[in-house]
Amino acid sequence: MQSAYQRWLKLFLFSFGIAIASSFILQWLAGDFWLNNEKFSILGLELFYSKRQVADVLTHIDQSARIALNYQLIFDFVFMAGIYPAIASLCMIAREKQHASGVRNFLFAMAMLQPVAWAFDVTENIYLLNWLEKPEIGDDFGMYHNLVAAKWIIALVGSVSAILFILFRKKSSKA
Repeated sequence: MQSAYQRWLKLFLFSFGIAIASSFILQWLAGDFWLNNEKFSILGLELFYSKRQVADVLTHIDQSARIALNYQLIFDFVFMAGIYPAIASLCMIAREKQHASGVRNFLFAMAMLQPVAWAFDVTENIYLLNWLEKPEIGDDFGMYHNLVAAKWIIALVGSVSAILFILFRKKSSKA
């Protein structure tokens, strides 16, 4: 019978492979993100641009940039299908190597929160796709930014903590 660790490792490798492969396509599409001879970024649209800047980008980009952004937002769904299961499985891999119940519970909670981050990411893309089609950003921009921030916090805390617990776990005396 296969151990839980081995099952989580297989899921991690498969999911991470999807995330890596799709990230190459996302990066290629981002090469067309230009507005008035200045580059804009999806990360800027997510986190750093104001409501006015997002509206300006979505209103004034040319057709080739609009098509590239639309494709990137659609293809981001494939990336999501890889990255969130990869983070969750990484948390479970780290959990399998821990003995302290508090650490195990924390890693389990972080794994279980990845579908929440995924749902926030889906919602974020739906907002952007709708705004790309009709660039009238209403009062829901604050909600959009909160979802994006929560998504990033959940994903980063889950992945960084899992990596740290894997790298710095205490060696068992049963070596």
